[in-house]
Amino acid sequence: MAEADIDDLIEIIEKEGNLDDIPKTLPMMPVRDVVVFTDMLLPLFVGREKSIKAVEACVDFDRYIFLSAQKDSEVEKPGPDDVYDVGTIGRVQKMIKMPDGRIKALVQGIAKAKILAYVKKKRYLRVNIELLVDTDPKEIDIEIEALMRNVKESSEKLLALKGELSGDVGDLLSHIESPGKLADLVASNLNLRVEDAQMLLEITASEDRLKAVNDLLARELDLSTVQAKIQTDVKDEITKNQRDYYLREQVKAIHRELGESDDKLAEIEEFKTKIKKCKLPKDCEEEAFKQLKRLEQMHFDSSEASIVRTYLDSIVELPWSRSTKDFLDIKKSEEMLDKNHYGLTKAKERILEYLSVRKLNPKKKGQIICFVGPPGVGKTSLGQAIAKAMKRKFHRLSLGGIRDEAEIRGHRRTYIGALPGRILQGLRQCGTNNPVFMLDEIDKLGSDFRGDPSSALLEALDPEQNFEFSDHYLNMPFDLSNVLFILTANMTDTIPSALLDRMEVIRITGYTHPEKITIATQHLIPRKLKDNGLIRRSIHISPSALECIVSEYTLEAGLRGLERRLDTICRKIARQIAEGKKGRFAVTKQDLTKYLGPPHYMTELDQEESQVGLATGLAWTEFGGEHLYIEISLFPGKGELLVTGQIGEVMQESARAALTYTKANQEALGIDKDAFENFDIHIHVPAGAIPKDGPSAGIA
Repeated sequence: MAEADIDDLIEIIEKEGNLDDIPKTLPMMPVRDVVVFTDMLLPLFVGREKSIKAVEACVDFDRYIFLSAQKDSEVEKPGPDDVYDVGTIGRVQKMIKMPDGRIKALVQGIAKAKILAYVKKKRYLRVNIELLVDTDPKEIDIEIEALMRNVKESSEKLLALKGELSGDVGDLLSHIESPGKLADLVASNLNLRVEDAQMLLEITASEDRLKAVNDLLARELDLSTVQAKIQTDVKDEITKNQRDYYLREQVKAIHRELGESDDKLAEIEEFKTKIKKCKLPKDCEEEAFKQLKRLEQMHFDSSEASIVRTYLDSIVELPWSRSTKDFLDIKKSEEMLDKNHYGLTKAKERILEYLSVRKLNPKKKGQIICFVGPPGVGKTSLGQAIAKAMKRKFHRLSLGGIRDEAEIRGHRRTYIGALPGRILQGLRQCGTNNPVFMLDEIDKLGSDFRGDPSSALLEALDPEQNFEFSDHYLNMPFDLSNVLFILTANMTDTIPSALLDRMEVIRITGYTHPEKITIATQHLIPRKLKDNGLIRRSIHISPSALECIVSEYTLEAGLRGLERRLDTICRKIARQIAEGKKGRFAVTKQDLTKYLGPPHYMTELDQEESQVGLATGLAWTEFGGEHLYIEISLFPGKGELLVTGQIGEVMQESARAALTYTKANQEALGIDKDAFENFDIHIHVPAGAIPKDGPSAGIA
């Protein structure tokens, strides 16, 4: 419409042409993304080779050309199946050849037509057509008049929303009295999809076409109304942002005039960026911005500003949304555990079971694992192995001697020097919210007037509660559900029952002598040689020497004592090499006295034959099982029972029970009646300096 004046356009619309003069065979040009209606005047830029030839050929057909819309605008060389059968006969009013070879043509729609057949030509397509005549109503009744008025009013509203309404447009619409021409004019100026516009073009009944245009116009009006509202909102938001920016710049200028440093403003902006980057929960983010606003209003060097600054640092440095991706290859994890840990079959099986379940169901809430065993058996290194197998960060927190609840939950911010609890500090150091977090020596926790740390751990270790762990310092919930907590203890006796109930206890017993020798040969000796700068081929520790070190120089369930003894030997040999001694060093059993001194522990000889007055019992210790020899002596007296050897009440009761049984069955046992009245019985358990007690002595 912009290509012609309004008066010329009215003349074109109202002018009645002689349709009989139109040839029945015309050159055909496919058009993309547009449907040409009758009486429509539009410019076309023609660039495809066949289309250019078709436009040039229309001169031979009194400048008439058949225009049909493409079904798919991406097709570069459309054929008969790529265009609609119903199109518009157009007349080229003006044609200009462009410098780049394209043609700019001003085309007016004359009449609708339908393709009957294609006349194939090499240079361009030519089609046989049949004119389609619109059927107008015989008279304009009230319903049609109301429909036309509604279409005109809706068109004016739509143009007003788009800012294109003028008096000339209103005059143009008021001059049209034909429902078909009104439908074509409005449809040609709506931003319709090709499918919708083609549907209108193929409707020959003017009243039906006007109704369809009215429906599409109503939809377009609704869309334009919403679009106008969005544009208004965006404009208001831009205006608000510009206003806020202007005010902020004014505040900065005021601060500069007052001599205040730009460091504060830079710090505020940095905190804003970090808070948004953290992806905090909504409530936590609101609290963080609230504290930031407080900081903005404070003096830069005030003590309160320092407290708020430290608090905001703690918030933005926590891994709210940062996590590492789990690596769950069960076979490789098993190989890694077997390589780094000899034995410990039960513990390794449980770890692999946990990893398998984690692989099949990543969202399952993890069980809290607690390794219980004597020192030096590899509890801590197992936790490190789990982290390495899953490719997670590892953090170890020693709980030994902690008596203050604030160490776990953090201090209130009202206290001077307040900090978050040790758990959140550990996550802060790891930088991820799903590390392997080892709580070491859980059985060494204490309690006093400052609170009970074990009670504070209940929330952190409970999978049903720790997704909203509340730290006193942070004062906002933090999700600990992704953390894999692993606990270690030497014994469970001192662990509170409520805390113990939340754990799955895996007991790691001490190593046997053969296991210790194997571990020393495969792991400890190579490590100690490397630590002390020794070459493996320059030193050899004989199996008999290693057996003697294990049995006579160490007495433990773990390996730390054995490791220290091997370290001592390596240091002494390293000194000899440093002093210039050369050759291969062979450490035999006889050499141990030179390197380690006399044996520290003497093993009791096993009793090969039964003896009168000597019984053999079994004893349990943290270092493993032991033989317990019980000596009994009978001497003249008054029938008293004397028990020595620093034994406990349970063993004393066992001794009295044994005496009672003997008295009750003395006839069956062939014992004289006067034996218990004229003789005293003395029961002694050797190693009197060592306390001994337990029910196992009853079998002796």
